[in-house]
Amino acid sequence: MTKKVRQQKNRIEYSAINASVAMAAQAVTIVVGYISRVIFTRTLSASYVGVNGLFTDILGVLSLSELGIASAMSYALYRPIAQNDVPKIQAVMNLYKRLYLGVAAFVGAVGLGMLPFLDFLAGDLSAIEHPKFIYLLYLGNSVASYLLMYKWSVITAHQKEYIVSLYSTIFFLAKAGLQIALLLATGNYIAYLLVFIIGTLVCNICISRRADRMYPYLLEKNSNELPKEEKREIGRNIRALAMHRLGAVVINNTDNLLISRFAGIANVGIYSNYYLVISSIQQVLARIFQGMAASVGNMGATEDREALEPVFYNAFFLAQWIYSLAAICLYELLPPFIELSFGPQYLFDRSTVLILCVLVFLQGMRKPVATFWYALGMFWLDRYKALAEAALNLIISILLGVRYGVAGIFLGTILSMLLVPVWVDPYMFFRHCLKKPVWPYVRKYVGYLVVIAVTWRLVDAVCSLAAGGLVQVLLVRMAVCLLMTNGLFLAAHFWRQEFKSAVWLAMAV
Repeated sequence: MTKKVRQQKNRIEYSAINASVAMAAQAVTIVVGYISRVIFTRTLSASYVGVNGLFTDILGVLSLSELGIASAMSYALYRPIAQNDVPKIQAVMNLYKRLYLGVAAFVGAVGLGMLPFLDFLAGDLSAIEHPKFIYLLYLGNSVASYLLMYKWSVITAHQKEYIVSLYSTIFFLAKAGLQIALLLATGNYIAYLLVFIIGTLVCNICISRRADRMYPYLLEKNSNELPKEEKREIGRNIRALAMHRLGAVVINNTDNLLISRFAGIANVGIYSNYYLVISSIQQVLARIFQGMAASVGNMGATEDREALEPVFYNAFFLAQWIYSLAAICLYELLPPFIELSFGPQYLFDRSTVLILCVLVFLQGMRKPVATFWYALGMFWLDRYKALAEAALNLIISILLGVRYGVAGIFLGTILSMLLVPVWVDPYMFFRHCLKKPVWPYVRKYVGYLVVIAVTWRLVDAVCSLAAGGLVQVLLVRMAVCLLMTNGLFLAAHFWRQEFKSAVWLAMAV
């Protein structure tokens, strides 16, 4: 077996292992997280449910200071790891450590500076006991994570993200068990938070030590430094990623702030329950592409990029199938599931649920392009696109949020996505990475959309016939969604080469 063929086999194996372990781990996390959330919601008031999401978003804004360092440094590791260049890996990690220490100091300082303005940022927190202390706990957890997490990148860049997934899942289960016990015994939110923070810190320490054992050169004292030209390239990538980071923070970490401002903290709590389910599904599916990223980066660093095109189209086919299936299932199952789990007072209207599910689909359809774009280090070329999307998202979401509340805020996110990244991302990818026309991709996208729209309409019509109690409706709709959606997709796509490739890969793994 030639070295090139063996490398390709290793990439497929690592991608499959990473994706399989991550999805299984995330599935366990979803089940336990759901149980924990139900107990959390039924033990504490809606205001505590809301403040949990709100403080997470506020500190998510502070994470802007990370500036995309992790993505830039991961990309910088791909080539030296592929070439087994230990001194270069050490030099990258030395720079990585210094950058993250600076980020931790900045987050701590700015986070403390925001404390006097917490009431203005968060709105009315009178229903919460000790809100400033709770905020400081969140801040301390955020700062501590930057001091340890940089070593994770060495493991993931070696295409072994499954190790991080296993550690994270084990510690999550331990944390969740203790948190549930504390809530049932005391109903104390601060004790609940302390368990989360200590558990996260111990998990980070354990993964960091595992990285040291796997790659002992991380513990060697050295003063290796990158050449000035490579530092300049990394600096340029970080500047570009800072713009991407700013855009992501505005889009992903302002929703709860806007809901709190225009619809009240109670609606933040309602959305938090929907977000728990939606984000759990998204995290499971995103792990497929996260597991693929290091292999794509390795492929781009060692081979001709011509070989990337069929791999990309296979990933795109997979994305449209799994994310449209997820969106259809969420649309039909979320209402009975939320009502059964948390009560009818935690329900959004049907149009809001539809908007949230369409958003899930559109975000998922961006995953293949984003995965390849970042893995290949193409950060600089589309730096202004992220700012344009963020500005449009914030403006449109505020305008629509004032008039339509929660539905308007998320409709603004969809509109900004359609106006910028849905067409800019693939255009840039095909032009600069594959160096081929984008029209074959557009034709595939339109063809997929037609199949998805027809399938969604038919599935919704059948699901609307389900009657009985909540459990019965939930089970019937679940069966219809899984069987009918996959059956129609199979009938529409069985002839495609991408489908045949997916079947071959599943059988090979």
